[in-house]
Amino acid sequence: MSYSEAQPVRISSEPAQLQALEPVLQKVRAAVGDVPALLTLAEDIGRTAPKPGEGNTAKLWELLASVTAVDVAAGRVLEPHLDALAILSQAGAEEPQEGTWGVFAAEGPGTKLEAKRTANGSYVLNGSKPWCSLAAQLDGAVITAHTEDNTRAAFAVDLKHQGVTAETPAWTSRGLQEIPSGTVHFDQVEARPVNHGNWYFQRPGFAWGGMGVAACWLGGAVAVARDYTDALTKAAANGREPDQIALASLGEIDRILATTTSHLAQTAERIDAGDLEGSDPDGPSPWPEALRIRGTVATAVERVQTLVTQNLGPGPLAFDEAYGKRMADLSLYIRQHHALRDDAQLGALALKGDRSW
Repeated sequence: MSYSEAQPVRISSEPAQLQALEPVLQKVRAAVGDVPALLTLAEDIGRTAPKPGEGNTAKLWELLASVTAVDVAAGRVLEPHLDALAILSQAGAEEPQEGTWGVFAAEGPGTKLEAKRTANGSYVLNGSKPWCSLAAQLDGAVITAHTEDNTRAAFAVDLKHQGVTAETPAWTSRGLQEIPSGTVHFDQVEARPVNHGNWYFQRPGFAWGGMGVAACWLGGAVAVARDYTDALTKAAANGREPDQIALASLGEIDRILATTTSHLAQTAERIDAGDLEGSDPDGPSPWPEALRIRGTVATAVERVQTLVTQNLGPGPLAFDEAYGKRMADLSLYIRQHHALRDDAQLGALALKGDRSW
């Protein structure tokens, strides 16, 4: 098990189409652990990457899944940059011609970021924002802030502004060590509104972006499954054929990944067909499908991880650097899913009639 493979993850494309990803994945493989190099790659990829809802959503998700399958942290670098570009495009705002961007929308106890309109009609940000990954190394970000009319709105911000101070967090996790997420402080930082009001949360792209994160999770699960098949193949070559338990586990993994991938492919097709564009929180909306996708993929990831670790035991966790890193990175990344709280939200929607069964 290593970073030697740079095999794309297929969602719906033909194998010949996926070959176009291989040069990019080779560059990702060479940049593992080198955040500046990964940021440069993200900037390059962003110039030509598809955007969700524009006809190639499945290809976007294949890109995200494939990069994450090479290295989970690399996917964690790429996804927010592409999401930021998509948000600006959806808002009809000018997209950055250079630099790498993030999306900072988390809230946390004891922190609050406020946006106030100045006398000349522009906005400035004051306060603090938690969970800002790589803020000190990014050029800009789409950031949500509390406005004077008691809503949260999105703003485009230059992170190199002199009023921006990024804390260095005490990151004790073994997962995503190269991508710590700390608190960023803003002091009279100029900000450009991204559309207006709570558009950021109401737009269909909010749900589409959440599904893009799930595509990254899927890529991590596929990589873990490939680690497992590689281990079984290597053992068989050394005279140790897989037993029934090992084969049953591989069969379950195959079933899980095939079903999950199919769900993503069908949803991407629906997005591009215009079936998931509603923005009315009380009417048709893509958000229930986002909750289904994220929950399904998160469950798949955790089950694949469990099956693989049960079968391979402690050896690769203790001695295989790439496998151990992938497991630790993916375990932390998947915690962006809100588990039972998201299921409760989905259940409330189903109870109101937003279901297909």
